[in-house]
Amino acid sequence: MTKTDSPACLTRRAMLGAALAALPAVAFAAPAGFAEWRDGFRAKARAKGISDETYSRVMGSLEPDMSVFRQMQKQPEFNEQLWQYINRRVSDWRIINGRAALKQHAALFSRIERDFGVERGTLLALWGVESAYGDPLVQQNHMRPVFPSLAALAWKEPRRRVYWEAELINALKIVDRGWSTPQEMRGSWAGAMGHTQWMPEVWLNVGIDYDGDGKVSPFGRPDDALGSSAKFLLNRGKYHRGEHWGYEVQGPGLAASGSRSYAAWSRSGVARIDGEPFPLPDANAQMWQPVEGGPKFLLGPDFYAVRSYNPSMNYALAICHLGDRILGAPPFRQPFPGSERALTLAEVQEMQTRLTRAGFDTGGTDGRVGNDTMKAIRDYQSKIGLSPADGYGGLQVLAALRQGR
Repeated sequence: MTKTDSPACLTRRAMLGAALAALPAVAFAAPAGFAEWRDGFRAKARAKGISDETYSRVMGSLEPDMSVFRQMQKQPEFNEQLWQYINRRVSDWRIINGRAALKQHAALFSRIERDFGVERGTLLALWGVESAYGDPLVQQNHMRPVFPSLAALAWKEPRRRVYWEAELINALKIVDRGWSTPQEMRGSWAGAMGHTQWMPEVWLNVGIDYDGDGKVSPFGRPDDALGSSAKFLLNRGKYHRGEHWGYEVQGPGLAASGSRSYAAWSRSGVARIDGEPFPLPDANAQMWQPVEGGPKFLLGPDFYAVRSYNPSMNYALAICHLGDRILGAPPFRQPFPGSERALTLAEVQEMQTRLTRAGFDTGGTDGRVGNDTMKAIRDYQSKIGLSPADGYGGLQVLAALRQGR
C-alpha cells in the first residue's frame, strides 16, 4: 500500500496545515486599519449568533498579535528522517511520564475505554505529544492569548482568511456560551488549546462535558479533553472498538497490497514479528513499509483513526508506537536503515546540560527535546562541523559533547 504524508480529506489540522503552506514570505506592517476591520467584523459575528456584549467584551479594545506572521515564517525547519522523528517523540521522558499519568488517572482511562472503546495507550500518547501530559510549564512558556492571534489571522492572513474568520467566530461562541474566558483561552499562535490542542472548531463541535462541571473545557482537569478526543477518534476517525491499531510483521507475503483480513495475511505467510497470533483474524488490515529496508506493518482502521487527528502517517505511527511503549511493548524489532537507538532520559539530560554549559541554551535540562533543544543542537553541530546539522540529538552529538568538541 502506498501512502504519503499529505491529507486525503479534511481533518482536525488539514486546513491549518494548508493555510501555513500557502503563506508567502512577506513582511506585515503595523496594524493600521485594524480598528475599522474589527468594527466591521462585528456584523459577521452578530450574524453567527454572537451577542454584542460578548463581542465588545472580547474584541472591543483588542489589538492583533502580528507576531503570528513571523511565527509562521520562522518556524524551525528540521529535516528529520523517520527514525529520528520516532525517537524524538517516543522518548524515555514521554514513556516514563505516560506511565505516571496512567497511574494517576487510571479510573478516567477505564471510563473512556468503556464509553468510547478507545484504547488508553492511544490517548496517553496523544496527550503526551500534544501537551506533555498537560504540563503547566508548556502552558506558561509556550502559549499565548488566542484572540489576538486569531484576530490577526482573520484580518490579514492572505490566503485562508475565511478559515481564520470561522475559527475566530468559533472562539467567540465559546465565550458566548460561558464555557471559557478570553483570559483562559491561551494556546499556540495558531489557536490550538489545552491538553490535546483543540482548535476552536473542535472544542465547539466535538467537546463534551465529561467531568460534569457544567462546561466544556480542554484546560484544567483532563477529563473533558481526553473524553472529547476519544469522541473525535470514534466519530470523525471511525475508530473500531476492541481492535489494535496494527502490528509489526515479517514473512514471505509482505509484497502483497490491498486490504484483507489478518487471517488472509497469515495464509500468505505474514506473521507478527513477536510471534504472537493476530487476536482478531477476521478484522482487516493493509500493509505499509514507510522506509525501504525498515520495519513493515499491518495497519488496521484504528491507525487511520489516529491519522484523522493529524494527517501525517509519521505522526500516526509515532502516536501508536508511543502508546504501545507506555503500556510495556518493546521498540520495533526491525531497525530503520541507518538508525540508532534513542537516548535514555539521563543521556538527554546530560546532553542538554553540556550544550547549555557550552553556550547553547536548550531552555531546560528536563529530558524533553523541543524546538529550543533542537535549535541548540543544530547550532552546536554547525559550529563544530558535525554533518548533517539537522538538530537531532543522538549518540553522535552526545559523544562529541563528551569529548569537549
